[in-house]
Amino acid sequence: MDGRLFIKAISRVTAGALLVALLIFVPAGTINYQNGWLLMAILFIPMFIAGMYMIFKRPDLLRKRLNMREKEMEQREVVAMSAVMFIASFVVAGLNYRFGWITMPEWSVIAAAVLFLAGYAMYGEVIRENEYLSRTIEVQEGQKIVDTGLYGIVRHPMYAATLLMFLAMPLVLGSPVSFLISLLYIPIIAKRIRNEEKVLVEGLEGYVEYRERIRYRLIPFIW
Repeated sequence: MDGRLFIKAISRVTAGALLVALLIFVPAGTINYQNGWLLMAILFIPMFIAGMYMIFKRPDLLRKRLNMREKEMEQREVVAMSAVMFIASFVVAGLNYRFGWITMPEWSVIAAAVLFLAGYAMYGEVIRENEYLSRTIEVQEGQKIVDTGLYGIVRHPMYAATLLMFLAMPLVLGSPVSFLISLLYIPIIAKRIRNEEKVLVEGLEGYVEYRERIRYRLIPFIW
């Protein structure tokens, strides 16, 4: 096991958990916000398990996933917009709980948690299928087209998974207002996909043919 990689991964997960906790519980004015703890559990427990798996089985992939420095200026803008959206969504959810603006039924929160975990499972399958998966937009040395599994249905299944997860999160927190804020992720991710496809068309052999074969980018029969 790579000790430095282990420390980096654990530090990243811990920092992320602390940040999300602050963004949720401080606006809520209490740590007795059960929806907040539910989100923390379904978000970070699978993340920790997946991280441990990759440390031992796929350390090279984990190193790529920990790389967060975008080379494309347009992608840096997308990352910044996404960060603002997430911060606003979490803070509003905490305030919604604190002041009791809107209360969602328990069944809808549970349904949202199930959808979130389904998105997580889909994300895990994408990682299994694509050894070239990276958090940044780039064409890697020796990269080849992946067109099997979920990549045989849509061209960007990772983003399809994150869309499902990110739209489910505010509902897990019991905040329809935060859900409306999270809808901004749709144009944000569309912008990212258009830029990514431009990079792939220019730098990845066979991508033009793949794009012609697999018509839909994100959601089958829609887009």
